[in-house]
Amino acid sequence: MPHATPLPKSELVKDSDPKVASAALTLATIRCLAADIVQAYKGGHAGTPMGAAAIGVALFRDSMRFNPRDPLWLNRDRFVLSAGHACLFQYIMLHLVGYEAWTLNEVKRYHSRDFKTSKAAGHPEIEQEIGIEVTTGPLGQGIANAVGLAIANKQLATRYNKPDYDIVSNKIWCFTGDGCIQEGVGQEAISVAGHLGLDNLVLIYDCNKITVDGTINNCFTEDVPLRFQAAGWNVIDAGRPETEEDAAKEISNITDALLQAREHVGAPTLVIIRTTIGFGSRKQDTGPAHGQALGDEEVAYVKEKFRLNPNEKFVVPESVTRGFAHVAPRGAAQQQEWEALLARYTQAYPEEAKELQRRVGGHLPDGWQSLLPTRDQLPTAPQPTRKSSGIVMEALAPQFPDIVAGSADLLESTFVSWKGMVEFQNPASGLGDYSGRQIRYGIREHSMAAIANGLAAYLPQSASGNSGFLPVISTFFMFTLYAAPALRMAALQKLRTVVVATHDSLGIGEDGPTHQPIALASFFRALPGLRLWRPADAEEVMAAWQFAIEGEAGPSVLCFSRQPVPLLDGSDRAGATKGAYTLANYSSSSSTAAPKLILIGTGSEVSLAVTVAKRLSSQYGISTSVVSMPCMELFDKQPASYRREVLGSGKALVVAVEAWCSFGWARYAHASVSMHGFGHSGPQADLFEMFGFGEENVAKIVSEYVERNSAELPGVGEFEELLLNHKAH
Repeated sequence: MPHATPLPKSELVKDSDPKVASAALTLATIRCLAADIVQAYKGGHAGTPMGAAAIGVALFRDSMRFNPRDPLWLNRDRFVLSAGHACLFQYIMLHLVGYEAWTLNEVKRYHSRDFKTSKAAGHPEIEQEIGIEVTTGPLGQGIANAVGLAIANKQLATRYNKPDYDIVSNKIWCFTGDGCIQEGVGQEAISVAGHLGLDNLVLIYDCNKITVDGTINNCFTEDVPLRFQAAGWNVIDAGRPETEEDAAKEISNITDALLQAREHVGAPTLVIIRTTIGFGSRKQDTGPAHGQALGDEEVAYVKEKFRLNPNEKFVVPESVTRGFAHVAPRGAAQQQEWEALLARYTQAYPEEAKELQRRVGGHLPDGWQSLLPTRDQLPTAPQPTRKSSGIVMEALAPQFPDIVAGSADLLESTFVSWKGMVEFQNPASGLGDYSGRQIRYGIREHSMAAIANGLAAYLPQSASGNSGFLPVISTFFMFTLYAAPALRMAALQKLRTVVVATHDSLGIGEDGPTHQPIALASFFRALPGLRLWRPADAEEVMAAWQFAIEGEAGPSVLCFSRQPVPLLDGSDRAGATKGAYTLANYSSSSSTAAPKLILIGTGSEVSLAVTVAKRLSSQYGISTSVVSMPCMELFDKQPASYRREVLGSGKALVVAVEAWCSFGWARYAHASVSMHGFGHSGPQADLFEMFGFGEENVAKIVSEYVERNSAELPGVGEFEELLLNHKAH
């Protein structure tokens, strides 16, 4: 078993000598500091920082290009900690290399009760201005984020670099462990990166073979190098450096491997470094070393083993700090050299420089809204809203370089393509090149969404939430369920990604219940910071897209129909951006009073609500208003006076009509016409009839509901499911 390299007696506790610390003292300091911090608050992960200390020194001190004095320098290397539970590893390294925000006191707030303004989150949370590029934690997400960063890097470099002007020349580094390698999203992203030949990406695999349950031999026996080679990766095996008696040699061996990876051309590189989790402890190489405090006695043992004073805590000798003192000046010099190059580039290529500056500043192209068709330019014949969305993509993408679109093997169905587009492909493939803005994600929905997060995070986010990249991803709405974990991460980070989710209901027809979403919208509607849109027609599609691009920061899921819908009289994009609005009023011949009934519809069911409302007013004498509610979250943010006006609060019965489950509708309506099953295989028109959404049936059951409740409006908790006992015929 590997053993700790003991420190020379001349470098015990005191640090009066002004020289730079030995490699052994540097590694011992990192390991003991991690053990101290986790033990102080009885929570967190010390094992990986202890085992990977030499990786941290080799990477942050000797291999990466960045400037701690300007964390947002455009051409900095990016670092993603996919193994987010090991964030203490990153925080300690950011402290040592000189990030002003990462004082020792700030690092010590990790898992402390002083958490409300702490930067030392339990897993890294995006704060690029202090060195955290993306939020990680769910294992494997960071690998996919890093692939997205690498795609963004390649695309910017191809678009803006010129001969002798490598304005974009940085690398993407990702630190991963055994868990990320096992997760499906990680493997999907690994496959994408290999196919695309992303040689600007280096994946550092801290191979300690321990997870929460103990050794991974219980569940994982794959040949990892062979797996990566099969996916088209370059693989460097750095061995087990801890077997070295010389700590300096331990670090230099890793550095050599990382620098070799940096220079490799033609494929992404995996660097495998075999470490021992909890190195130096008697609990090393066990499950408890992964995510538990070692215990006071064991921390003291570790310090004694490394010949440090067991009675002193949180010690970082000045000589250790001095060993990293050159990193910030070196980074500042690298940035200064780059800025001089950028100044010459701006003189030589002013238009390209201006566009790049706009994107880095998070500003949208001037006048982009004028590219959207006005209402009188929209098709009047019924068409699926997915095709209406395609009109937006054809109009915007050719003149909107920020847009990077893609599909999970459904490009012809989701309409996110445009004439003359170039695919983002490895140039050696002959299928496209790195200037392309159409990505073939393959059948990999989860990594598609997580890669989009990396794209959105590559450039700084402006105050309005724009970042210079606008990732657009697409699949059938049902299969956004595969992407949901990454979309949750987009919402958490307020990343502006756009999801085109087509085939959004029973209207998918013959493909059957496996493809027909029923309850999925409930998750997205409940997710803070994500907008789920379900436009009723082409006019509302324009509103959904406009808000997704320039509205509040964060992701949007745009749900579009497969079946055709008409361009509705009264539909209005300005009203749609309020989340809900009154689309039409139908008074009975015998009454001019305020409506007794309000029908709320979404998507394709709005046109159904219109036909039902007409029948209710003419056949049943029920004055009815129709409200379109394409986005619940935006409606919730409107003034109470507006919401009362739209919903006729206290004055009218409200019935929601939506061919999804009713969960959430009790917030807006007294009853609903909703689904209570998983759908069926058959022609879409027949399915709507089968499940009770035919015009005649809806008018009948709603009129009966109005008659039952004509004397008094239902109270809280009296919500009714009007199709609950419907027998499908």
